[in-house]
Amino acid sequence: MKLFQTLLDRRRFLQSSAVVGATASAVGVTGLTGLAQAPQARAQTPRGETVVTKSICAQCPARCGIDVYTTDGRVHAIYGDTGNPIANGKLCPKGHLGSYFLYDPDRFKGPMKRTNPEKGRDEDPGFVPISWDEALDMVAERLNGLRERGESHRFAHFYGRGWGASDAGLYGDFGKLYGTPNSAIGHASMCAEGSKRAKRATDGNDSYNSYDYRNTNYLLIMGASFLEAFRPYNNVMQMWGHMRSKSPKTRVTCVDVRMNPTMAAADRALYIKPGTDGAFALAVAHVILTEALWDKEFVGDFYQASRRFVSGESIPEDSFEENWVHGLTEWWNQELKDRTPEWAEAITSIPARHIRQTAIEFGSTRPAVALFERGPTGHTNGTYNGMAIHALNALVGSLFAKGGLGYQMGVPYGDLPVSADDYLDDYARDGAWKDQPRIDMAGTERWPMTSHMMQETGPNHLAGDPYKLDTAMFFYTNPIWTAPDPKVWEEAFKDVFIIDTSPFPGETAMYADLILPDSTYLERLQDSPTYPFEGWPMTALRVPAVEPIYDTRHFGDILIGIGKRLNGPAGEYYRALDSVENVLHHRAAGFADNPGDDGVNDFESWKEKGVWYKKPYHWRLDRGRFYEWGGLDYDLQMSPEEVKAKLFKTPSGKCEFKSGFLEEHAAYIETEMGIPRERVGLIQWVEPQHSGGDGDLYFVTPKTPLHAEGRGANVPHNIAIHQPIVGGRDTVYLEVHPRTAQERGIRNGDRVRITSDLGSIEAECRFVAGHRPDTLVLPFEFGHWAQGRWAKGRGPGHSGEITANVSDPISGLASYYTGKVRLERA
Repeated sequence: MKLFQTLLDRRRFLQSSAVVGATASAVGVTGLTGLAQAPQARAQTPRGETVVTKSICAQCPARCGIDVYTTDGRVHAIYGDTGNPIANGKLCPKGHLGSYFLYDPDRFKGPMKRTNPEKGRDEDPGFVPISWDEALDMVAERLNGLRERGESHRFAHFYGRGWGASDAGLYGDFGKLYGTPNSAIGHASMCAEGSKRAKRATDGNDSYNSYDYRNTNYLLIMGASFLEAFRPYNNVMQMWGHMRSKSPKTRVTCVDVRMNPTMAAADRALYIKPGTDGAFALAVAHVILTEALWDKEFVGDFYQASRRFVSGESIPEDSFEENWVHGLTEWWNQELKDRTPEWAEAITSIPARHIRQTAIEFGSTRPAVALFERGPTGHTNGTYNGMAIHALNALVGSLFAKGGLGYQMGVPYGDLPVSADDYLDDYARDGAWKDQPRIDMAGTERWPMTSHMMQETGPNHLAGDPYKLDTAMFFYTNPIWTAPDPKVWEEAFKDVFIIDTSPFPGETAMYADLILPDSTYLERLQDSPTYPFEGWPMTALRVPAVEPIYDTRHFGDILIGIGKRLNGPAGEYYRALDSVENVLHHRAAGFADNPGDDGVNDFESWKEKGVWYKKPYHWRLDRGRFYEWGGLDYDLQMSPEEVKAKLFKTPSGKCEFKSGFLEEHAAYIETEMGIPRERVGLIQWVEPQHSGGDGDLYFVTPKTPLHAEGRGANVPHNIAIHQPIVGGRDTVYLEVHPRTAQERGIRNGDRVRITSDLGSIEAECRFVAGHRPDTLVLPFEFGHWAQGRWAKGRGPGHSGEITANVSDPISGLASYYTGKVRLERA
């Protein structure tokens, strides 16, 4: 009754207010003068139906599921997909900016050909529109001509981000059918190949790790920019919140050369001299063994309980029984016994007491994970640095354990509608192209342990070694800007017929003879198996939120379109393959016998849900034994042979502290790195070889959360918040320690010159007292001379122009962080 009376009184008040308002409006009640008469309410113009499309973000490798909101055919909002295990309804700062890429006014509107034969920064390509048929015919005529002359190896295809069966899955067959060793030169050697090769050398898996963050109690983060750019970034931030709020919370030690969000949020922040991460990790390993903190069930133990690891003292070769590791005794005797914290302090500049405390915490807080990325590996000693860090995971028994790390399972895709092996002609099987090395020389005697060496292509072509390219096609990569020392590429590719498929007018596109513009990620149909995430298999589907708003095509269909025009059986194969949509329908057929946890069992349900996944991860280490998932639990104990076949794919079938993979290339490593042949397999300290001439300061160029892998420079919102720590708006500042600047007479905000042996660039400096005094920081993204109206000519000079083309001899990773420079007022 009381509630009813309250509602009645409110209704009467509103009625009386309306009467008073009407009277005041009509007769001008005294005391209410100056009030504006309210306009009569009008119904809003009806809008079209809002459609929500399940798709995937493409601004970094994370592959977060997104819900794309479209009304009247226009995208107006993007949110994280609640049904996607990576996104969980959330996005990082980049994710909401997708419509800026779709509606970028500078993007290419359709296929075009070049009319100006001259190429260079200041040359207008003179692009004119052409039809897709004309464009694809031009490419096919060129490729068919090369093949007829026995020169098909002079065609190369370069890619930066392969997404799945709908593009990356087509590369290999194209090269095999057409006849070129250069069908799939990826940018991994300019990205993060070092971490993959370090893991191959230790546990046999040439891959990035998956992580069980939910159950981790200790994180040792080394040079990974965990809260800025570690994959999958969106989910990493979510897991950070979980790890730091659970009880007990995950303890974090961060080791880096500069202040960054991860360092600021960690329990312990340790500043390390660039390139010395391996020395730090070896000292941590030394303490774990001398303090008897290793996982004895995984690693093994002394035959005699009274024996111990003692600094500086060898142990008898037959005194230790190894379980799931190989070479521990030799590692200790020849390397580790002398790698004390005091030794490491002299190399890394980290106080010995902090190294020892970190080691004791890491060794006694289970489960614990050591992770790293390009910080430690972006140097000439990168593989050995990475191996030393990864070895810590073995010492504490975290490999394949709960709360530890593993590797990504594959997706049970169905077969393609046709097999490329059925369409090989004599040239494809036995042509002279098979005797030709790749243009980047990956996998040859020059770079025997590498899979990709994209940064070598420009210099190799310029020198005609091993030969000259005729035609090059680019997808999702812009090496004329991103490669170290990119001016070499600018000179080299003046005489190459360039086909660029980027939707945007980047530097490589300005050298293009033919533009075949890809659709943006909001306009594509494309599959996307996850990068290593939590281990269990997962693949999302990128569904077009809108039809292409310009005359663009998905790259997979461009490649198939070229293939259909090839002479001989290759053309028949691509005509049978038909289209990306047909490819994906056949791939999705594999889900019929493997339905996902969300019910996805065919193409239509995949399109509706946006993602297929199937938990759990299939393998688990528990108390020194390996088990496989039996359907209800990890109840199938694995034999050593099964462990070798599925988990430790090394010569020994164990995690190797003395690497059989490296020993297979002992002569090469001895020649290139000066390590005695009998020692090359050991995880060890190797001095980095810094480039830069007589520079006295280290120069690092990290990614930031808004980096978007070099494709966000023409997005205004990206520019505005690209460098939040020092307040960059229209530019990116060089971050300098105040003492370093003052010693050189430089004031905060001064224009400065940064010089290496390649040349100089200029930037505006900002003081950051949180960095190492010997290290300059210039976030990577700015300095474009193309890419669009907001990117071109903005900010400091391009960091790549003073970064030497030097690489780790083992992994081939470009040593972006190993250069030294000089600093002065401009």
